[in-house]
Amino acid sequence: MSTHALHYAAPATATQINWSPYLAGAGIGILSWIVFVVVNNPIGVTTALSQISGGVASIVVGPDEVAANKYWAKNAFKLDYGTLFLAGTLLGGLGSALAAGTWQIEKVPEVWAERFGPSPARRYVAAFIGGIIAMYGARLANGCTSGNGISGGLQLALSGWVFLAVMFITGTITAFILFRPKTN
Repeated sequence: MSTHALHYAAPATATQINWSPYLAGAGIGILSWIVFVVVNNPIGVTTALSQISGGVASIVVGPDEVAANKYWAKNAFKLDYGTLFLAGTLLGGLGSALAAGTWQIEKVPEVWAERFGPSPARRYVAAFIGGIIAMYGARLANGCTSGNGISGGLQLALSGWVFLAVMFITGTITAFILFRPKTN
C-alpha cells in the first residue's frame, strides 16, 4: 500500500468477469422492453430517489413540511416500480461484487489520490457536491442517465439522444482531467 492513498487490490480469490459491451447493451435493451411490457414505465431512478428523499425528509422535518414543498408533493414517497428498481440496482451491484469477491471499502481511489491528494475529507466533499450537481441536472432534465439516455434513446426521443451526446462529451472531458499525463 502506498503512503499516498488506499489502493484497490482484488483479493486472491476474486473472480473478475469481463462483460462484452455489446452483450451488456443488448441486455439493457431487453430489460427495457420487459419493463415497458410489465410495468408500462421506462427505466429510471431519479424520481424514485426523490421520492425516497421526501420520505426521509418527512421523518426529519415532519410530513406537513414535506407536503408543503411543491416538488415533494408532486413526487410523494411511495413503494412502486421505481423504488423497487432503485433498491434492486443497489442490491444487484452489491451482490455481484460480493459474489466476485471484489467488494471492499475504498476511502480514496488511487486515481483521485494521484490528482487531488489522499485526503478522504476532500474526496467526500467533492463526491457530495458532484452528487448534488448530478441530481440537480437529472431533475432539471426530468430524468437521469437511464431515464433520458437509455429509455429516451430507445424511444428515439431527440432529448434522449441530446442527453447521451452531452453525457459522453462531459464524460470525456472529465476522464481527460482525471487521467491526463502528469506534468512536473
